Amino acid sequence: MKNPNCDPLALTTTVNSLAVAIAGRLNDEELGLVGAILTQLGDTLETIAAQRAICSR
Repeated sequence: MKNPNCDPLALTTTVNSLAVAIAGRLNDEELGLVGAILTQLGDTLETIAAQRAICSR
């Protein structure tokens, strides 16, 4: 049986819905800033995960 928490379609639908909800409450400048901040956050988290994987060897 599949783990319902690991459904990639549900995850992408949730992320898309969240993006639409956020975009509906921000003007273009605010939206650009929030997008840049979230991109940086995601990149930093990926960097930390990669470093942990390398250091745990």
